[in-house]
Amino acid sequence: MTVVLGPNRYGKAETRVVRVVRDGATHHLKDINVSSALSGDMQEVHLTGDNAAVLPTDTQKNTAYAFARKHGIDQIEDFALLLARHYVASQPSIHHARVEIEEYFWDRIPVSGGREERHSFVRSGREVRTCVVHHDRDGRTTVVSGLKDLVVLNSTGSEFHGYIRDEYTTLQPTTDRVLATAVSAQWRHVPDDSAFGESHDFGESYDEVRRCLLEAFAGTHSLSLQQTLYAMGERALKTRPEICEVRMAMPNKHHFLVDLEPFGMDNPNEVFYAADRPYGLIEGAVRTDDAPDAAFAWE
Repeated sequence: MTVVLGPNRYGKAETRVVRVVRDGATHHLKDINVSSALSGDMQEVHLTGDNAAVLPTDTQKNTAYAFARKHGIDQIEDFALLLARHYVASQPSIHHARVEIEEYFWDRIPVSGGREERHSFVRSGREVRTCVVHHDRDGRTTVVSGLKDLVVLNSTGSEFHGYIRDEYTTLQPTTDRVLATAVSAQWRHVPDDSAFGESHDFGESYDEVRRCLLEAFAGTHSLSLQQTLYAMGERALKTRPEICEVRMAMPNKHHFLVDLEPFGMDNPNEVFYAADRPYGLIEGAVRTDDAPDAAFAWE
């Protein structure tokens, strides 16, 4: 038997970068979490401990900070592309770079008189914006944008019935239930001739895909969460030609009707117990029939 080295990568995980842009007395805040992973000619470091091909993970952390100062941070996809291309172009031993970024939103604190405080912020209750960028020495680049923890709820317009029943089934069919979930979604961009240059407006794309997901969730009379997932992905793909695939994970945040009969009360679908576990987890991908090969996009 021969033992050989398999696929491998290394990097710096969760480098928190907060950048303040001072526009006179008005400040702008960008709060991101950067993780990088590099791979390439790493045979010797694993087999003999020779670090000659290794760009230290501490250097990757410092690069994120330096690029934040040098280039600023606008759209997280653009910042991830800058980092990934830099690692591959600057180090002969690095053949592939993966950069993942999360962005956390902040809102300005309102003050009396209807004004907004120019340098005071409160952490937003919104979702977390995400992206994953891959870039290799052959010039192949993929960009996957996304979001997570987008919590949504329909108080009616959802049914669940007609499912398999066996000796262990206790769930009762319903034609009117609360449908709630925390959406995690990722969507893959179609590469263009500029290899994700200025022609890509990632900010507009994010806002519009998010809008499509929310509108489809709200507008679909759901017979299953799977049906809702597909409708959300389909809406985004039919509306936004710059993307070719959407992947989603949607936990079913169950809301159970509380029995109020012991207290002499009825409960016409008004009072619920929100259970956090166990929960159903629905996952799926929706793609166009001409979507190019995903290669390493989702890794």
